[in-house]
Amino acid sequence: MFFGARARQRGTRAPLALGAGLAGLTVVGPALAGAPPKVGPPMQTGPENTLGGLSDSEIWGAIRHEAFGIATSQRPEDGVLIDADGWWWTELRMPSGPLVQGAIWFLLIVILAILLFAIVRGRIRLEGGRAGIRIPRFSLTQRVVHWTVAALFIIMALSGLVILFGRPLLIPVFGHGATSVMASAAMQAHNLMGPVFAVSILTLFATFLPGNLPSQDDIGWILKGGGLFGGHPHAGRYNAGEKAWFWTATLAGVVLSVSGILMLFPDNLAPWVAELAYGFPRARDLLHLAEIGHVVAAVIMIGFALGHIYLGTYGNEGAFEGMVDGTVDLNWAREHHDLWAGEMSGGSAGTGAAAEPAE
Repeated sequence: MFFGARARQRGTRAPLALGAGLAGLTVVGPALAGAPPKVGPPMQTGPENTLGGLSDSEIWGAIRHEAFGIATSQRPEDGVLIDADGWWWTELRMPSGPLVQGAIWFLLIVILAILLFAIVRGRIRLEGGRAGIRIPRFSLTQRVVHWTVAALFIIMALSGLVILFGRPLLIPVFGHGATSVMASAAMQAHNLMGPVFAVSILTLFATFLPGNLPSQDDIGWILKGGGLFGGHPHAGRYNAGEKAWFWTATLAGVVLSVSGILMLFPDNLAPWVAELAYGFPRARDLLHLAEIGHVVAAVIMIGFALGHIYLGTYGNEGAFEGMVDGTVDLNWAREHHDLWAGEMSGGSAGTGAAAEPAE
């Protein structure tokens, strides 16, 4: 996640002409608020390179409030020396700001909820024990795609968390020097693997879409809390919880990919997209929203992934085997995916050709 790590709020590279170049000075308000540009009074200037009738404080005061000056570039924001509209973003993105603190609290609550569930509910064991009969669940292609995305996700999540939480969490523990090394390595890994992760998400979507469309059985599964209230609910190949994870990973992955690529190429791609996007005349505004969307999508995906990892490994007996050798025990299929188990065995789970004794 966060794979636009090298993008930062940038000052203009084009110098302002502080004399005659400030004639007809224009001051803009916050772009995100939709306020129309405010045109300041024409500035009196003398010969080139002189202040004319303006004092230093007046000139720098205008610049401080996003005065437009002369720039060689044609992009609107390049004529702005100080981006006053960026203060809201600075306060939002700083370590003590709501974006970072909200992410910390969200992930902390998710971790505590998983621990509480593990303590109260314990491991979900097979009620009837193992049947000793294996039925195929995931093909080799599905397993390769799953583990490839999982490996990329772990790299992106860990590197992104280092980038996001480095100042508030890592510096107090490891110090500035060690954190700097970790952040630099995380940034390189994040930017390098980001485009690969984007391709893997699309591959994951195409591979696992069959069976993950909503169905009427999902309502009963949700009402019974996946079996926590009222016994085992009916489920097909994937239950409502797995479908929720699939669609969350897909949508969050798309948001992460698009926003990350925009931040990965802030000087080339972002200005071009900003010109096409209605309501975003400046690339900086688009990049601000891209980073917000990137962080929000990342923490949501990480939170869901933590629950998925717990239930898919230790929390649900027999589930992890499906992603190792591609098969699951017949009783596991009956208890968690009874409709699918019936289909696999031709209507009588365990008696059809699809079921095979365990070796």
